[in-house]
Amino acid sequence: MTQGAEFGPGRRALLGAAVLGASGAALGFSGTAQAAEPVRRGDGHGGPAYKRLPVPTVVAHRGASGYRPEHTLGSYQLALDMGAHVIEQDLVPTKDGHLVCRHENDITGTTDVADHPEFTARKTTKTVDGVKLTGWFTEDFTLAELKTLRAKERIPAVRQRNTIYDGRWQIPTFEEVLRWAEKEGRKRDRPVWLHVETKHPTYFRGLGLGLEEPLARLLRKYGRHTTNSPTFLQSFEPSSMQRMAKLVSGPRVVLLGAATDRPWDFVQSGDPRTVADLVKPEGLKWISSYAQGIGPTLDLVIPRDASGKLGKPTTLVRDAHARGLVLHPYTARNENAFLPADFRKGTDQTAYGDVFAAFRTYFATGIDGIFSDNPDTALLAAADHRAS
Repeated sequence: MTQGAEFGPGRRALLGAAVLGASGAALGFSGTAQAAEPVRRGDGHGGPAYKRLPVPTVVAHRGASGYRPEHTLGSYQLALDMGAHVIEQDLVPTKDGHLVCRHENDITGTTDVADHPEFTARKTTKTVDGVKLTGWFTEDFTLAELKTLRAKERIPAVRQRNTIYDGRWQIPTFEEVLRWAEKEGRKRDRPVWLHVETKHPTYFRGLGLGLEEPLARLLRKYGRHTTNSPTFLQSFEPSSMQRMAKLVSGPRVVLLGAATDRPWDFVQSGDPRTVADLVKPEGLKWISSYAQGIGPTLDLVIPRDASGKLGKPTTLVRDAHARGLVLHPYTARNENAFLPADFRKGTDQTAYGDVFAAFRTYFATGIDGIFSDNPDTALLAAADHRAS
């Protein structure tokens, strides 16, 4: 998730302030804390399974990435143990066609690849979705080669404590995550919900490494291909979700970046529309023809002014709900560096701000859920919201 600039080598640009902090938990049934949480009002038990998730739904962004290196089994496990309703995976391919969990195909900042002399010659410069990047890329490695690497914290300057886990976990394949979710679901007697993103699908299709077909095969293999399967599918490229709609029946979410952004598949096909067009009623009507939800940046829900403070909420929540779409905005984080200016405490960018006040403000707009790096914080905030 999270298109565009962030701290660290992911997109190489330093973000001054993004958004708050927290994460989520898997849908609960028998005897868990989540079992007592209310389902979406009015849906009872007759609607699609995703509409029976607790509201607000807490989606663990890349796992519990506020506490463990992102997209590792350690991060996913901690998020699930904290009670996250849904756990997110971002998928990119290997040279030999396996799907692995990385936020980007550029693994320079999330693995120890630079410490492996045998891969020095693999360092290269590529243009991915119009952005020039220099580093190491998953599509240049076989799965066996990637498995010799170890994951590390992506933004050590902000999350120094997470660096003690550097080297502890490998890069997981998506199939390993599916097996993990199956095992954990049996242990808890309830499904483990996943939120699965296809990363740069047009770019990879051009390399002969299309994501949708192998993803659909894995979903069918593990019984996650039906309407009520506990799996959201998501992408910043609408055409990827249109493809998935022809392959499997699970709920689909279109991710939306800044208002001025154009999805890369639109750029490639010559479609002139921007995100600003897609969040208008007509754009949302089009999205609702093949998807069940949107994942907008939180700034599309409540914009920030020139000082970085929150302004007046837009009509996006109302307009999306009018089209039957759920909203899972991104990304909530605890650190001052990512919070709107109204909710920062002090000047230390790595310190936690007034995240509960930020959550109250966002939840008051009527969003259906939120992506967060800190599931424990988000779950408490969601409970506060339901009790208010």
